[in-house]
Amino acid sequence: MIQNRDSFLENIAKQLNRPKKTSGVARPTWKYQPQWKVLKEATQDELVEVLKKQCEHIHTNFVQATKSTLNEKLREVVHELGGGPIVTWDDPRFTDSGIEKELNKWREDGTEVHVWNSALGEENINIAERANVGITFSDQTLAESGTVVLFSGNGKGRSVSLLPTTYIAIIPKSTIVPRMTQAAGAIHNQVENGKKIASCINFISGPSNSADIELNLVVGVHGPIKATYIVVEDL
Repeated sequence: MIQNRDSFLENIAKQLNRPKKTSGVARPTWKYQPQWKVLKEATQDELVEVLKKQCEHIHTNFVQATKSTLNEKLREVVHELGGGPIVTWDDPRFTDSGIEKELNKWREDGTEVHVWNSALGEENINIAERANVGITFSDQTLAESGTVVLFSGNGKGRSVSLLPTTYIAIIPKSTIVPRMTQAAGAIHNQVENGKKIASCINFISGPSNSADIELNLVVGVHGPIKATYIVVEDL
């Protein structure tokens, strides 16, 4: 809900010495729009290579898999990260990709695996806080900056990518776009077409980190201390 909009706009119009405009306002068409040209001609394979290289700069482990090798790669990564407890989204892509069956095997072997359950409310956050590994899918992925984009929703709690000690993003190759321009454009088009969008959209570029004024980087300040991206070829 927008509050005090009219009084805010009236005050601006007053300062500009003209009446408030409520119609006939058109978005300008900019002569130069370089933001759309970066990596414009890149193929999907080339975007994967850009993403892979960027991961070296953001301290993120990069892994590639096919649908048939995904569970094997995921098992290796989780082992390297120290195993469970594990927390994941309640997301049909876990079932479609076959990961759910793999997680069930891990449960049988004694690994604690929790799937976000909206009915549990705050308890999900407590479980995510105790987890060693959080796993989500990426809804969009920005090659240029090495950023995964996560849309919140029922079963897709923000805590899964924020609170565990380590984080794994499963990245369908088809979700990779050149940069923020394309991601923001897609979201804008959804709004323009009257489609409902997520109330919270998170842009995550590798593990948590921060730097002081002298550019001394510290990784793992306020979130996962390690991150791994698994790009899947054919989901």
